[in-house]
Amino acid sequence: MKEIIGKIIKSWAATEGNVNTTAEILDWVNRLNREAKVSITECEAGDNSFWFYDDYVGEIHNRKRSFFSITGIQRYENNKLVAEQPIIVQPEIGYLGIICKEIDGVVNFLMQAKIEPGNVNVIQISPTIQATKSNYTRRHGGVLPNYFDYFYNSKRYTVIYDQIQSEQAGRFYKKRNRNIIMLLDEDIEVLPNYKWMTLGQIKQLMKLDNLVNMDTRTVLAGIPLTNCGFSREELAEIEGVFTDKAFFRSIFTGGITANMSVIYQFLNNYKMFEEKKTVLVPLNQLRDWTVDDTGVTCNHEADYMVRYYDIDITGREVRQWSQPLFKAIGKATFGLITRVVDGKKEFLVAGRPEMGSFDFIELGPSVQWEPTRKAEDDNEVDALFRIKVAQGKTSYHVILSEEGGRFYHEQNYNYVVEIEPQELTTLPEGYFWIDYGTLNYMIQINNCLNIQLRNLLSLLEV
Repeated sequence: MKEIIGKIIKSWAATEGNVNTTAEILDWVNRLNREAKVSITECEAGDNSFWFYDDYVGEIHNRKRSFFSITGIQRYENNKLVAEQPIIVQPEIGYLGIICKEIDGVVNFLMQAKIEPGNVNVIQISPTIQATKSNYTRRHGGVLPNYFDYFYNSKRYTVIYDQIQSEQAGRFYKKRNRNIIMLLDEDIEVLPNYKWMTLGQIKQLMKLDNLVNMDTRTVLAGIPLTNCGFSREELAEIEGVFTDKAFFRSIFTGGITANMSVIYQFLNNYKMFEEKKTVLVPLNQLRDWTVDDTGVTCNHEADYMVRYYDIDITGREVRQWSQPLFKAIGKATFGLITRVVDGKKEFLVAGRPEMGSFDFIELGPSVQWEPTRKAEDDNEVDALFRIKVAQGKTSYHVILSEEGGRFYHEQNYNYVVEIEPQELTTLPEGYFWIDYGTLNYMIQINNCLNIQLRNLLSLLEV
């Protein structure tokens, strides 16, 4: 495995590509966008609609009771209701998978130009396969997703990464997907909506607003870099690939940091001792939300609403359908604060409880703000981050989209901010400095790092 990981790291540094140039990839995406025939229109759900609000059970579902449903959820702390909202219930595990292959000595990844109904810009760079269980069991009556057989028969190939990871726990109830990367050494037919790209090219494309989708980012964040047993000579060769030497040392030197036990103690104490619970309830029992034929709307300021859409997209397994989507109101902000201590880069993470979390809490980024988040709620970490962004002192800034299959035009600001060690000498409870090697180790365990943190880690460059 270490030989493969070494080649993937070199692919990370190969920003120009050896199969397709980055300019060719961008031209390809632009051409597909021009040719795409997409119609997404807001509509109402009536008695004859496939998707509708079922007042008897208090949820939105379709007439086959398949795919997913939308119901209410309430959160209680010390037996007091503290939050409520609509939430998506989709109790199945889907595939988010990427095929890679060594081509002329360089590892390339087979990426898809995919249209999702909620995408703000029609086409985004997606994994080789991005399929719900309803897709690959063909409950919608369509064809099998492209390349599905490779993933279904993954034991025949070299599996680099295979883990079940959480989705957005502020929108989904305990939703998880299988994130998998496989290396193939056989010839693969490249279909028209797919292209080979190096990891470095994908990282470059991530710098463009809303181009690389969330599913690609979460899968690539899981590439296992640690515990490969590299020799001193091999590490010296790998270090030559890195421009950011502090990042290299954060990955490969020092082993797993001692504070991982402290982090797990915090997370496990929260899971065991905090007096909290979440309860699924009918939508009509939510006190501050109104349900009608247009969807579900909050009676005060909120981060999203639910709306119904008529959808017509060429090139999909099913071309025409209708469904509800969570429609964003404003943009969220996700930030990762870094520092260099003794020549090694460290990352500031925090325990993040979320309404639909599979196990109450996961590690999240330094900053995780929904659009309605107010500055008066800032702690010292939030306040410092806000100052750095206002001053333009960010090492990375891009607007990226959430999953377009369930969310309509949901985008967020993503920042990486580097500070001096003396700028943040004490931390609020539940915040931890941690090196990348430890974070990468924890990604190999399910339900440790939330999707916001995994997405930010995917942006990092060598």
